[in-house]
Amino acid sequence: MSVETTPLVGIEAIRAAAAMLDGIATRTPLVPFGPPGERRYLKAESLQPIGAFKIRGAYVAVASLSPDERVRGVITYSSGNHAQGVARAARLLGTPAVVVMPSDSPAIKRERVALDGAEIIIVGTASDERQAVAERIAAERRLTIIPPYDDDRIIAGQGTVGLEIVEQCPEVEALPDLAAVLVPIGGGGLASGVAAAVRALAPGARVIGTEPELAADARESLAAGTIVRWAAQDVSRTIADGTRTQALGRRTFAHLAALLDSIVTVTEAEIAAAVRLAAEESRLVVEPSGALTVAALAFRSAEAGLVGLHGPIVAVVSGGNVDPERYVDFLRAPLPPRA
Repeated sequence: MSVETTPLVGIEAIRAAAAMLDGIATRTPLVPFGPPGERRYLKAESLQPIGAFKIRGAYVAVASLSPDERVRGVITYSSGNHAQGVARAARLLGTPAVVVMPSDSPAIKRERVALDGAEIIIVGTASDERQAVAERIAAERRLTIIPPYDDDRIIAGQGTVGLEIVEQCPEVEALPDLAAVLVPIGGGGLASGVAAAVRALAPGARVIGTEPELAADARESLAAGTIVRWAAQDVSRTIADGTRTQALGRRTFAHLAALLDSIVTVTEAEIAAAVRLAAEESRLVVEPSGALTVAALAFRSAEAGLVGLHGPIVAVVSGGNVDPERYVDFLRAPLPPRA
């Protein structure tokens, strides 16, 4: 793989994205988690209009297109939340949208994409397959592809989460210096943007990525110093459907390699338990992908380097789009010992 030389997304691009999102994305709250003395918070992106952070990057990308590109339409490929983001952004901007989704995406996510008027095309479970189908259809219909993560507009939009976290800490803490942020990793767009914002505005804070053990391609990639691709059948094992991406992109790899302090992984049992803990301790409905950071906060604090930190620690809860039948099962999940 050749060395990425394009500059990383900077704080000015993230601030510009925030201005574009004014009135579109919700400035989600920092919700306390655990005993008050521990100063731990969840950044509740599950409270976005589409139930996930993806509206941020998707809207910035679609709004950045030329008038002619918007008239022709957009296409994307996604397991669910980015699909919803693009469908909603396209509807708000009057742009036709096509979404290529895998057959194992949650029904609730497919239904919500359809409600925003997007055309849905179902393919197999491999992320490579849905990207290839989207690229073919884009060429045939002259549609503009809105990538799910490996795009600087997407990274800047997702980076507004990190911008808000730094701005909100003085609102919830008498001693506002941010100690650490935990952020989930699928394709890496959210983690890239959040890390870029936090590094610029709170350089002393730790930025820790979180992945499922069963889909830990990002951790392996950073350890190897190059992008490592996992097989579709391997990443499909995790209940965290939003992180079943087979590999990072070139841009997200460059950002994560430069900006993350570390990546910790969590087990399937810990993810399920974290869905329950978010409900019990913070009154938040969280999907498994969104619960990755909650699992790290609850069960992997030492591994994440959080022990002994004195400032606020914020875990980004990326989404809350979970099928009700599955959610009931998660609420009964056994709780492993807390870290």
